[in-house]
Amino acid sequence: MTRPSRLDNPEYAAFAWARYRRLMGWMFALTLMVTAVVLGLFWWQNGMVSIHFFIATAIAIIFSVMLTSALMGLVFLSSGTGHDEAIDDPFAELADDDQHRP
Repeated sequence: MTRPSRLDNPEYAAFAWARYRRLMGWMFALTLMVTAVVLGLFWWQNGMVSIHFFIATAIAIIFSVMLTSALMGLVFLSSGTGHDEAIDDPFAELADDDQHRP
């Protein structure tokens, strides 16, 4: 039988998802600042190369950092709420049997 997750509680789930959204908001703000600094450094070192270069670089930085932040945030959300422990592991019995073998 599976154990209940704290995310099954609507109040706690609302709190956990609000914390996740707040984390993503901070990461987006940090990402925009880092992107502005990087684009400024590119412009300072090379001048105006091409507007397409700056747009592509900005999109690449924002996309990669936000994707990483979203996935890591979901890992922390899942682990912090006990959702990881709430699974029913069908292979737990096999692992126990393997440990008792000579």
